[in-house]
Amino acid sequence: MTARQDSGAAAPRAAALVYEARDAAAGGAPRLVAKGQGTLAEEIIRRAREGAVPIHRSRELIAALMQFDLDQQIPPALYVAVAEVLAWAHQLEAEATAAGPLQPLAIR
Repeated sequence: MTARQDSGAAAPRAAALVYEARDAAAGGAPRLVAKGQGTLAEEIIRRAREGAVPIHRSRELIAALMQFDLDQQIPPALYVAVAEVLAWAHQLEAEATAAGPLQPLAIR
């Protein structure tokens, strides 16, 4: 994605989720750790790529995630959608390495 958009195109949007061991141990859900649009979204995507963090495209999920505050756990209504994305990311990671923890996830 480029910083310059066609006149009718919407600004890019991105969000990042993380699900750490402390979240799982506490019975918590994945947390929203970054979100933004335009230049900020491009920065989230750039950093995700640099860190080899999986990037998933979902207009519906990004629209839902943009409504929440940073460091907030995702609500139960998004559990299934986020679980599917995390399973996808885990499969990618399993294919890339023999084992290891899930990395943060960027969604755009």
